Amino acid sequence: MEVRTSYDALFVDGAWAPSTGPCVDVVNPATGRAIGSVPEGTLTDLDAAVGAARRAFDEGPWPRLSQADRGVLLRRFVEVLDGHRAELSAMITAESGALPRLVDSTHFGLGFGRFLHAVDLAGAGLDSVTPLTVGPGSVLGGTALVHEPIGVAGLITPFNFPLFLNLSKLGPALALGNTVVLKPSPLTPLEGLVLGAAAAEAGLPPGVLNVVTGGAEVGERLVADRRVDMISFTGSDRTGSAVMRTAADSLKPVVLELGGKSALVVREDADVARAADIAYSSFTLHAGQGCVLLTRHVVHRSLVDDLLDGLATRAEAAVIGDPTEPGTTMGPLVSEEQRRRVASYVEIGAEEGGEVVCGGRPVDRDGFFYRPTVIHGVTPAARVAQEEIFGPVAVVLPFDTDDEAVAIANDSRFGLSGGVVSADAGKAWEIARRLRTGSVRINGGGTAPDLAAPITGWGASGVGTEHGLAGLLEFAQPKSVAFRAG
Repeated sequence: MEVRTSYDALFVDGAWAPSTGPCVDVVNPATGRAIGSVPEGTLTDLDAAVGAARRAFDEGPWPRLSQADRGVLLRRFVEVLDGHRAELSAMITAESGALPRLVDSTHFGLGFGRFLHAVDLAGAGLDSVTPLTVGPGSVLGGTALVHEPIGVAGLITPFNFPLFLNLSKLGPALALGNTVVLKPSPLTPLEGLVLGAAAAEAGLPPGVLNVVTGGAEVGERLVADRRVDMISFTGSDRTGSAVMRTAADSLKPVVLELGGKSALVVREDADVARAADIAYSSFTLHAGQGCVLLTRHVVHRSLVDDLLDGLATRAEAAVIGDPTEPGTTMGPLVSEEQRRRVASYVEIGAEEGGEVVCGGRPVDRDGFFYRPTVIHGVTPAARVAQEEIFGPVAVVLPFDTDDEAVAIANDSRFGLSGGVVSADAGKAWEIARRLRTGSVRINGGGTAPDLAAPITGWGASGVGTEHGLAGLLEFAQPKSVAFRAG
């Protein structure tokens, strides 16, 4: 397999197929300059990809292989990728602006881990048989619960953690015998197309994995196509709502992992230095481009000044620059459009009465950089405290009682993640249980990610589940089979 930064074709039906669309640049967000080009997929390209996936499911061997045989091929797929780790790491950093250590921990460590965990879960067997019964005339019978692959899965992924998210969706979809059309973000197409090369080298049958680039029009058609049996989408809540409306026309199921405006509750008994470390990393990881990041810091009033000082000190010490440069602690936003969005929200925060404690401006260099920014003095109802910014911007909101902290944290249409910092583990647990969100980390969370833990969103943060057993079953159709012996 060759790790490339330019392609002149898309991966359809097990081969590289010329596109009917023009080539577009792939831009390095750390420099603002092109690193390569790919075809911009068209509706014609998508039609071919969906047709290939449909044939591969209806007529091909993939859904009829044993779990063991599928597992061998899928493990080989990961081995192919892992064998090119150095080249992949360089490409991911150049395309998405991720720091190399983030590539290692998230794209490789967690991405490969989620993929293989799904393969292992599927291989362990999901089917069961109810207790057998003997009826009149000594007839033995029972009911088996089996899980069938749904069919063709359309997977649509965003720009922030492309390889990780692609693998997180592909693992359960392919492990259960579905075929796939993957549409990566137009900003990060390389991390989708490289998976086609890995599939070919690993020996996946033609049509099992198809990768088509393109913009919103291609995504909309993928969702609407009646040959596609389900959609798994990660992205903004606005686009997720449109996906759900379009999918409703064909009554296809959807899994939507959407936005967040997650709260970190810092109790009165918290260690301020530890809280500042957790709070700072929670909004600056990957320049704040993460839906599960904690960007509303709900802080006990007695600790606000000290926490603001701690955040400002850490922000001023940040080394912001090209991720390939030694010592860099925060890289770029993905595009100039994203940087303008972040800047506009900082302006909105100031207009809403907020004090910009630190940051609040771009970095004067090539690329799409913005300084870590902390805003204090707005109300919980302010736009900067309610709307997802997707950049390195945090809002600090004071509280006086635990009940008030929970009320502020839950005053959001989102509910993806959350955090609590406290010296009292029992009180932290009680608050965590009261937060209306899909996951909570107490004092920074565990020592390592739990591959079995599901990700699910409340409210505008999504529909359905990703990861773990519940995430695997989103790609399966349960079927009961009643039988009689003899």
